[in-house]
Amino acid sequence: MLGSSRILVVEDDPAIRRSIVAQLRGESYDVIEASNGREGLAVARSDKPDLVLTDLAMPGIDGFELITTMRKTSTTPIIVLSVRGGEADRVRALDLGADDFVAKPFSVAELLARVRAQLRRSGMESRSRLCFTGLTVDFDRRRVLRGDEEIRLTPTEFALLAILASCAGKVVTTDQIIARVWRDTPTTTPDTVRVHVASLRKKIEPDPASPRFIVTEPWIGYRFIAEPIEE
Repeated sequence: MLGSSRILVVEDDPAIRRSIVAQLRGESYDVIEASNGREGLAVARSDKPDLVLTDLAMPGIDGFELITTMRKTSTTPIIVLSVRGGEADRVRALDLGADDFVAKPFSVAELLARVRAQLRRSGMESRSRLCFTGLTVDFDRRRVLRGDEEIRLTPTEFALLAILASCAGKVVTTDQIIARVWRDTPTTTPDTVRVHVASLRKKIEPDPASPRFIVTEPWIGYRFIAEPIEE
């Protein structure tokens, strides 16, 4: 694992929240919790979880608003846990950007399986490194190899490569990159991201003018186009 995956549980029912937290910690996850949507958004911004489990029906900011707000800047996987399991609520939550929906009551085994599945897809579980044809990203050792040659990256370049490679095949918006890599530093601009992407390409791309790893999605962000391969 890339360390112990951090999971945020957003649930206003204390008994349900304690039960979910206990089960996750029993599986050695690093668990943080919030009792409502507003608190959940604040914790998500400050603690940068690898996955979010959220209820829908909460006072103040509900689960729908939480999903909408997070998706403006974050690609963090979101699983909805809700007694509101009707088709309309499922479709709305998924359309807003949730990655999965689990209706209450649910079995612990099912919940854990869905958590593992989302963490696998985001590259945050069971992957201490990602291998692509011609490129290896070793998260544990913070090393990058182009073939057999080690490439020296700055901490910012490594963080940028990590988020793009972990989301291989998906578009990562410039705002999401700024939120994850620069922690929403006010002075960070799209030009800042562009300059660092150009520097990263020079180091990892065989031909930076014709990238085989990182391509630009005009007006949106960037996409890591290489597919991970099994070792």
